[in-house]
Amino acid sequence: MISLVAFAAPSLAQADSLASFLSDLAPAELMPGADSFGPIRADVPVAPILQGGETLGYAFLTSDFVGTTGYSGKPIHVVAGIDHDAVLTGVKLVKHSEPIVLIGIPNSKMVALTESYAGMDLKAEAATGGEAHDLDIISGATVTIMIIDDSLVRGGIKVARALGLGGLAPNLATGPKRAVDMTQSETYNWQSLAGDGSTRRMTLDIGQINAAFEGTGDARAIKRPEPGNPDDTYIDMHLALVSVPAIGRSLLGEAEYQNLSDWLQEGEEAILVLGRGVYSFKGSGYVRGGIFDRIQLIQGDNSVRFFDKQHRRLGALATDDSPSFSELDIFKIPADTEFDPTKPFRLQLLVQRSVGAIDKSFLTFDLGYKLPESYLQPLAPTAPVALNNDSDEAAAKSALWQRIWRDKQVEIGILGAMLLVLTAVFFFQFQSTMNARVFYWFRIGYLSFTLVFLGWYANAQLSVVNLMALASSLRSGFTWDAFLMDPLVFIQWFAIAAALLFWGRGAYCGWLCPFGALQELTNKLARALKVPQWTLPWGLHERLWPVKYMIFLGLFGLSMVSMPLAETYAEVEPFKTAIILKFVRDWPFVLFALILLLAGLFVERFYCRYLCPLGGALAIPARIRMFDWLKRYKECGSPCQTCANECPVQAIHPTGEINPNECVNCLHCQVLYQSETKCPVVIKKIKRRAKTGNPGPDLALGRPPANHPNAEKVSVS
Repeated sequence: MISLVAFAAPSLAQADSLASFLSDLAPAELMPGADSFGPIRADVPVAPILQGGETLGYAFLTSDFVGTTGYSGKPIHVVAGIDHDAVLTGVKLVKHSEPIVLIGIPNSKMVALTESYAGMDLKAEAATGGEAHDLDIISGATVTIMIIDDSLVRGGIKVARALGLGGLAPNLATGPKRAVDMTQSETYNWQSLAGDGSTRRMTLDIGQINAAFEGTGDARAIKRPEPGNPDDTYIDMHLALVSVPAIGRSLLGEAEYQNLSDWLQEGEEAILVLGRGVYSFKGSGYVRGGIFDRIQLIQGDNSVRFFDKQHRRLGALATDDSPSFSELDIFKIPADTEFDPTKPFRLQLLVQRSVGAIDKSFLTFDLGYKLPESYLQPLAPTAPVALNNDSDEAAAKSALWQRIWRDKQVEIGILGAMLLVLTAVFFFQFQSTMNARVFYWFRIGYLSFTLVFLGWYANAQLSVVNLMALASSLRSGFTWDAFLMDPLVFIQWFAIAAALLFWGRGAYCGWLCPFGALQELTNKLARALKVPQWTLPWGLHERLWPVKYMIFLGLFGLSMVSMPLAETYAEVEPFKTAIILKFVRDWPFVLFALILLLAGLFVERFYCRYLCPLGGALAIPARIRMFDWLKRYKECGSPCQTCANECPVQAIHPTGEINPNECVNCLHCQVLYQSETKCPVVIKKIKRRAKTGNPGPDLALGRPPANHPNAEKVSVS
């Protein structure tokens, strides 16, 4: 989901502030009996909640204190009230962009669950590492709810400590007093590692799981016990901190440990999780959403949830005496998570049980870990670090986007190759289009790759929202950090900027737009199935062109007033439905996208021609292109109408001129330009050569004439 909204971050950062959300809330919603809010404090971003001028507590926005993001790549904004005893008195879910909720989970359920956190005692949460409360889960939104829970608990504890509420002392960053001894190179067998605590184990049998669900009192869960013998292993899970050299070399082997060291950047750590039994600690959710929702690492107030980019499988252990495991997985702990390998932590396992067609019941179990003292060495104490430091925040943002780019090196390389191939095709378009059949299948393959890789896999579909957000950020204060968060989107925009100077809008619209590719591919299928193709009368066709420009200008003007409102109306783009969410969405959105695709079966690229605001936006600066690359004969348009009749998007005027605002650079006209069976000019030249018997090369075509001895080798098929 990141690609459609990655460029919106700068403007949204201004709008999504505590002050903007408090203006829509009544003080009594956050604190019973309150009648007003005080000014937001300068030292800590909280607002006093007042009753008759007396401060009852404080309001805070979780995203000001915790940067955890959900499936959408955006923070989940929750405003909460906290009293002097560090108890949450009111909680309001004020904004989120989670696509999982758009798919069909009522927003009212999310709101109700969030509001149920009122009454949480943060003193108890701080004492237990956030485990003093029961976690309630909405089926189908596990990760989203966990992020809300994590944001409220961690954010609330940070506020309480910053203000000294409930007797919680400020949590100054003083630096670790001990460090991992990275000089140790000894290796140990499995028995030794298990004996000294280098590896930790949690074993649960089926009987224990059934008993645990019985303890919840959930009748539906109790009625569905795990099948099998109660003594059978449900899960046997082991944990080790393999970024510690001695542990890593012992369990992974020297070569695999070196690979791990090359994978980890400065400040990053890694754990090895091993499992066997009937229950998987990975599950299958990460395949769909890219996030492992059954495990999370917790250390103090901080929690770490792992994504697929932070995961590697291990083939086998290097220790000869180790048990056999069905799951061997390494997880990277990012440098910006404040994880300290010298301090205890725990890996929390979420156990779920289906209790209905779509409903599930949940339990959590903890596997604790503490690095043995033998791997530690003393470290001189460091000076306290300020809680709020702008330079550190800037460095953290820079480190974050750099890490994202490193994690997406493969995708960036593939996109770079796609752009290089497309650039070569455009620069050598005459040679590329010489063989009509080869070029046809090349284009089909390229569009298919655009749809599957750029669209459905990488979610790198560009949107008019990107342009509106860019304009908004230029008004409010431009920064590169937010724009660099999605490398594939960033690279595409820079490529488009260059392409507009050379070829116009068609470089993107005709080749790199996933929804455009989907339209063209479905139309090709329709043609193969003999679906009739409609050619609109030129007068009507020409008058429908401006519609997309009017849509773009309307959205752009609306974005000047309200960016969130403009994003709502930008749903005129079916990209989120068809590409990002792959049609898994509420039926009105799916129906709208399918209607557009249905129209495209009869009128090729119907949406591109008449409705696409992004295409209209790109067409405006495309007028400044420096070159006219598409070759034409003086006979084109008068008398020949072959290219005009066969242009897939009717971008060629009856008089023969190509409209650069509407051309998608499919290069079909360049195929026809060299066709010995369709182009009258080429056919005429071939006949003239045949009559004269001139063996010289046909300079106009750049190849030998048809009667030349070498003609068969280079003729157009």
